[in-house]
Amino acid sequence: MNAVLHLVPYARLMSLRERKRARTRQALIDAATDLFERNGYDETTIADIAAAAEIGTRTFFSYFASKEELVFPDAESRVQALLDALANRAPDDRPIDLLVRVLCHGDEVSNDIIGKLTPLRMRLLQTVPAVQGRALQIQFDAERRIAGILAEAFPDELDDLSARALTGAFAGAVRGASQAMFDRAGELTAEQRAEATRQAVVTTLAPLLKRD
Repeated sequence: MNAVLHLVPYARLMSLRERKRARTRQALIDAATDLFERNGYDETTIADIAAAAEIGTRTFFSYFASKEELVFPDAESRVQALLDALANRAPDDRPIDLLVRVLCHGDEVSNDIIGKLTPLRMRLLQTVPAVQGRALQIQFDAERRIAGILAEAFPDELDDLSARALTGAFAGAVRGASQAMFDRAGELTAEQRAEATRQAVVTTLAPLLKRD
């Protein structure tokens, strides 16, 4: 329930103040991406990013708690996409159906797979310990929250243990396929990699999608 309440404001139209904050937030993300690419992650400071986005360093922290968070600006998108899918689910939908639907049709998740920041994120995950650590924190938190949402929505099918196992299996499939596609970055376009990732995950999880 807390997750639902926390994310409800994003469903309504943003006010002028919220739009300004969104533009500043995006300016920080764009500045960080450019600086990380040109100068290197470790060599780029928060002050550098704030200056490039034309805000003060202290103001930076009202948008992001750390430099690492700029590498994962859309971490909430998976949870929000699942909440949206739950709100529009069919009577016979099962938990795995919703997870696959989010993967195949969720714009936020698609952007996370093929967005401008994705190649940089994948490289940093392989080379920067601080980014690796933050990725694990985000992964564990998202899986825990998504499992909780699914267990609450499907109490007759899932308990806490089975919800965690299902969410972990799904996340692992997405993560493994995404990494494999990144390794083939020179062979396919971003859209082709995203579609191949989706197909690989659906194929892997096919036994769970079968109806009894």
